[in-house]
Amino acid sequence: MNAKNAGIIFILCASLMWALEPVLAKLSYVNSNFINTSVIRAIAVALFAFIYAIFTKGKFVVEKKSIPKLVYIAIVGTVFADLIYFLAISKIAVINAVIIGHMQPIFVMLFGFFLLNEKLTKYDYGGIFAMISSAILITGKSMHNILSLKIGSFGDALVLIATISWATTAIVARKYLRNMNAGIITFYRFSIASIIFLFLIHSIKVANIYQILVGIVVGAGTIFYYEGLKRIKAAQVSALELSSPFFASILALIILHEFITILQVVGILLLFSGIYFFSKKSHD
Repeated sequence: MNAKNAGIIFILCASLMWALEPVLAKLSYVNSNFINTSVIRAIAVALFAFIYAIFTKGKFVVEKKSIPKLVYIAIVGTVFADLIYFLAISKIAVINAVIIGHMQPIFVMLFGFFLLNEKLTKYDYGGIFAMISSAILITGKSMHNILSLKIGSFGDALVLIATISWATTAIVARKYLRNMNAGIITFYRFSIASIIFLFLIHSIKVANIYQILVGIVVGAGTIFYYEGLKRIKAAQVSALELSSPFFASILALIILHEFITILQVVGILLLFSGIYFFSKKSHD
């Protein structure tokens, strides 16, 4: 299997994990809140990544120049973006949170163009166009809403802010941490975030098993994500992440009984055409 196909598989696995994340988070809110769940999740991810790094023989001693990048990813990607994402999940449907949360291609393309000098092929553009079209259909829910531009709320705006923040961390990781073990990146990202959380929030408690499970799921998803990021372009990674809505819609329907519209179904089907474009051989 070549690097590009392996990268696609890793990102699709990450997408499945991240589709599970908001479902488990919502289940945890039954007797907890988004702050407590965020803290427990960060600690669980750090422990999961620590075990993964040991098994993959990752080097915990990192170069001095890498420390500011890891701190940036921890603060912007976890302390800030993840926290407001978990707040948004308490206000909007899972399918909306997942869709908006993975609409990173536009921002990653801009950051990638200016910072990484990445060039996109016609297949890349085709895949991005198909997946962004899918995102619009799923977020809009109906043609009336789309034509009336009724496709957003305060919760949606919070997820959008988180999305832009995640896009910047994707660029930083690809530009400066590409050769670092995925478990090490994940370990430092969530360990640093955990320390900051514990400093700001003096008392936490594990209220339910879902808080632990969401940490394990995110830990696996983050590692899959960084493994994929090493193998394919940043814009491809972000666009492929939009396969999460397909998994999220099924999980939300089965577990949370959140229903989707016909237009959203059409949008989900568009995801497959986007994945097809990215699986085509192109210049990396």
